[in-house]
Amino acid sequence: MTQNALHLLYFLRTMPRMPKTKISTLNLRINPSIKEAVREAASREHRSVANMVEVLIRRHCDEAGITIPEQSDLFPRNENG
Repeated sequence: MTQNALHLLYFLRTMPRMPKTKISTLNLRINPSIKEAVREAASREHRSVANMVEVLIRRHCDEAGITIPEQSDLFPRNENG
């Protein structure tokens, strides 16, 4: 086994595991000019459109005093992981 392969195996075994998160899909119809504006806003902030929509929703909820619960509160883990 090459040195690079050994380094990769070590990295993969010691790399911290990412927490499992649940992702929900949101399909919506939107005015084409609004869609283009969101694309432009996302591009300017180097974000995906999906991430930009999430950021905008979070900003609105924050300004409106709406609490967004943590995922762990919505989906408690069972004893088996």
